[in-house]
Amino acid sequence: MSLVSAPPAAAAAASPNAGRVPTVRPATRAGDDAFIEELQALAFGPGRFARTAFRIRERFPIDMSLSLIAEVDGTPCGSVWMTPISIGGINGYMLGPLATHPDFRKLGAGKLLAREVATRALARGEGQFVMLVGDRDYYCPLGWAPTTLGNIEFPGPVDPTRVLLFAEDKSLANTLAGPIEAFIEG
Repeated sequence: MSLVSAPPAAAAAASPNAGRVPTVRPATRAGDDAFIEELQALAFGPGRFARTAFRIRERFPIDMSLSLIAEVDGTPCGSVWMTPISIGGINGYMLGPLATHPDFRKLGAGKLLAREVATRALARGEGQFVMLVGDRDYYCPLGWAPTTLGNIEFPGPVDPTRVLLFAEDKSLANTLAGPIEAFIEG
């Protein structure tokens, strides 16, 4: 029987990724920096340096304690970074870049990384939100909500329909406003 006519369960069992489950760990091992750099180059190409999100990460340092790696069977397959920021005097984080290696897509590694890094960041109690620029169809089912168009001021062009926010206070997506600035210490 060919896979074309196979029932969905049989087709899933025949998939090379069937049954493979991603896990998450901090990006602290030797080789993680090189893996992340290579993955971001593969996922976003040389144009990644021109993106507005990259401008933000240039201005404000990434929180390396919130740099995570996804693995499948011990093999790194995805990564995510977080940048502490402030908007309108409210501290939070900017998620990204989030990338999954093409050989490991459709396993849930990207969604696992997004949920895990947001949970870890907000559990610290130092920030009230996690913001990102991304696809609504991907992130909104995970708890992100669209922000009010134009309320958040970026240091370059961005599609305001792709600015999404994750927060315990669900009204924050509608009210958060101002330029992206440095995280307010203490």
